[in-house]
Amino acid sequence: MVNMDEKEKTQRTRSSPALQWHLSDENRSKVPWEIVLCGDLTDRQADLLDRLTEVPPRSRGILYFDSCGGSVYTGLALATLIRTRQLKVTAVVIGECSSAALLPFAACAPRFVTRQATLLFHPMRWQSEEDVRLEEATEWARHFKHLEGDLDQILVKLLPLELSALHRWTRPGRFVTGQEIADVGLATLFDPFDTGDPWTRIRSASKA
Repeated sequence: MVNMDEKEKTQRTRSSPALQWHLSDENRSKVPWEIVLCGDLTDRQADLLDRLTEVPPRSRGILYFDSCGGSVYTGLALATLIRTRQLKVTAVVIGECSSAALLPFAACAPRFVTRQATLLFHPMRWQSEEDVRLEEATEWARHFKHLEGDLDQILVKLLPLELSALHRWTRPGRFVTGQEIADVGLATLFDPFDTGDPWTRIRSASKA
């Protein structure tokens, strides 16, 4: 008879990226970790940051994207963590990858998108409480203008993409399809609905 502690340990071993990496070196190289980045990034900030710090530095894994974005600071934190820990991450857009989610997407390489994928590029948006003071609003506007320029430079460096091309998408904002992203060489198209084996293709790319 298995007690609850043993059951919990077994479940954690199967689901935790960190525990999966207690495999042998040979098996470790064959099994990239997988993390789903979905929904509002702000709501999942703590969980996503924890997941990315549970996996070993410089390890290989796959990030699946289906996110409308969220706080730009959360997107920046995820991208910074990927780069700082030197994670070798393959990005796979399985639905939407918009707004702040574009930052961790840009930090990944290689990148895969479906033809039906949607990526929304737009200028930074600032929201605050209704009773914000005028001087505070002025300072936030100054800060966001400076930060927006910095984030544009990060995107054009990581993707890479010409700044003028990025501005054509972000000013005033545009939904870009997976096909368009692939056409300019920022990602590779894959079709999960054909008779091929997209998982083998993506997994092979994550080990390259």
